[in-house]
Amino acid sequence: MKKGLHPEYKKVVFLDTSSDYKFLGGSTQSPEETIEWEDGNTYPLIRVEVSSASHPFYTGKQKADKVGGRVDRFKKKYNLN
Repeated sequence: MKKGLHPEYKKVVFLDTSSDYKFLGGSTQSPEETIEWEDGNTYPLIRVEVSSASHPFYTGKQKADKVGGRVDRFKKKYNLN
C-alpha cells in the first residue's frame, strides 16, 4: 500500500440516537465530538439514527402497513367477500 493514500482507520464510538445504544467500532471518519468510553479512554463519537438495537428487523417489532394483498383489499372495498 502507498503511504498517505488511504484515510486513517481508528476506533470510534457509534451512538444510536433513537435508543441510546452505544458500541465501539472502527471508522475512517473524523468527527469533532468525543465521548469517554467504558474503558476510560476518549474516542470520537459518531451519531447514527438506526442500529441493531432499534432496527425493526433485529428487534422483532415490525409494522404491517398493509394487511392482505391487492385482491383482499379489492374484495373488502367492494364487499365481495
